[in-house]
Amino acid sequence: MNDNPNTGSSFDDFLKEEGLYEECTAVAIKRVLARQLTEEMKRQNLTKTEMAKQMQTSRAQLDRLLDPKKTGVSIETISRAASVVGRQLRIELV
Repeated sequence: MNDNPNTGSSFDDFLKEEGLYEECTAVAIKRVLARQLTEEMKRQNLTKTEMAKQMQTSRAQLDRLLDPKKTGVSIETISRAASVVGRQLRIELV
């Protein structure tokens, strides 16, 4: 017999109990987004300077967008970046 009250609970449940779920989810989403944008920029031989210019933003703002740990980026900025690399941003609630 197992006396552990956490047996069978999911990692998501653990994160929620610890108050870390939203933060971890945001970081995970940002990592995927940053990786996708970086890979698309490489594929298109697009430098950060040129990318920022086409987005009509600063190189510092682009660096924040591509930093997987910085989750405070506007949807507008993400959408502009997606447009520059020929992609669309899709957001949905599940």
